[in-house]
Amino acid sequence: MIQVKLFQCNPFQENTYILFDETKECVIVDPGMLTGDEQNEVVNFIKDNKLKPAKLLNTHCHIDHVLGNKFVCDVFGLLPLFHEGELPLLESASAFAVPMGIQYELSPLPEQFLPQAGTISFGQSELEIIFAPGHSPAHLCFYSQKDQLLIGGDVLFYRSIGRTDLPGGNYAQLIASIKEKLFKLPDHCVVYPGHGQHTTIGDEKKYNPFVS
Repeated sequence: MIQVKLFQCNPFQENTYILFDETKECVIVDPGMLTGDEQNEVVNFIKDNKLKPAKLLNTHCHIDHVLGNKFVCDVFGLLPLFHEGELPLLESASAFAVPMGIQYELSPLPEQFLPQAGTISFGQSELEIIFAPGHSPAHLCFYSQKDQLLIGGDVLFYRSIGRTDLPGGNYAQLIASIKEKLFKLPDHCVVYPGHGQHTTIGDEKKYNPFVS
């Protein structure tokens, strides 16, 4: 059974996640750690729970979701995994950091990219890759059918949706991703978004003013 640990990081209040199961293997998703305190909180949780980091996943490559990529690589030896279509965003992240006064350490590049469909395994668990562009050009979500949870990045939020006014954003594409991909999941599936509180697919079908 996958357990989910949330860390809220950086000035954007970005949600960094650690997913782990009974084997103690874990994946780190969207590491947004910026300060030493944020970095220590993540490392201490991993050490205290005797976890074994196996993969570093990025749903997409806007700067608030990749601020901790280099740190995770330096400490745990993990290169990021994301869709190749996000590479231009990663390569432009430093340009966004300067005007915002953010000290951004350049993320390492992947040795391989994630596909639009397939699975990611760690421990005894499996995550299905869901291609859900719109907030960004090649955004991915990660779904566990067994545990009925979705790491949704910045596609679907509690009673809201991801921004589409950033580079690579497309409103029509985002709405299509939500309705044609995410809303096909079971109503009781828990959505862990890139910002804010978790929600469920069923709740968003009923009450989300953008897509209900």
